[in-house]
Amino acid sequence: LYDAAMTLAQAVLGFALLAAVLTITPGLDTVFVLRQALRGGPRPAFAAAAGIGLGVVFWGVAAAAGVAALFVASQVAYNVLRWAGVAFLLYLAFSYLRSAWRGDSPSLDVADTPVDKPGEAFIKGLLTDLLNPKIAVFYLSVLPLFLPAGYPPAAIGVLLALIHGAMGMTWFTVVILASRPMRRYLTSRRGGRIVDATAGVAMTGFAAVLGFER
Repeated sequence: LYDAAMTLAQAVLGFALLAAVLTITPGLDTVFVLRQALRGGPRPAFAAAAGIGLGVVFWGVAAAAGVAALFVASQVAYNVLRWAGVAFLLYLAFSYLRSAWRGDSPSLDVADTPVDKPGEAFIKGLLTDLLNPKIAVFYLSVLPLFLPAGYPPAAIGVLLALIHGAMGMTWFTVVILASRPMRRYLTSRRGGRIVDATAGVAMTGFAAVLGFER
């Protein structure tokens, strides 16, 4: 798993290029952050992005330390994590679709607001990564290939995961800022329904893919 000829600089550059491709590929994290930005504004959106980044760091450390190997070596452990992830995605899908059906107002002046507070968005963002077995398998399979000899694996795992997390925050910043021109319309009653319905359908699709994956 270790390439004795690989230098630290080569490991960082190689992993950064791979992480950049993965970061800009549309997926669950981008959909979640975009929904937070359109419905709640930049504060919950950045909080969600920070939670996702922390989840990435967790899996980077776990993979470097060998902990994530459990989810590959044990089918039971992997399935437990997989179905927990499916349940969480379905919970998000249900909450979004219910909000779209009821036409909940996104106004922060409404007591029964469907908009997540920053703390809630952070926790949900964190859980989207911690309960995603694909992240665990990716880090276990890929990260060891970028651990140069002569360096503590856990420390390099943290470094590479932080690089991935920083790229994610940069990408999410672009997504959040790009959503601002659309927010006035999409936070109206009709626009909010469109955002929530789209996010709910997307979350249902991600849950189905994860649930039927073998």
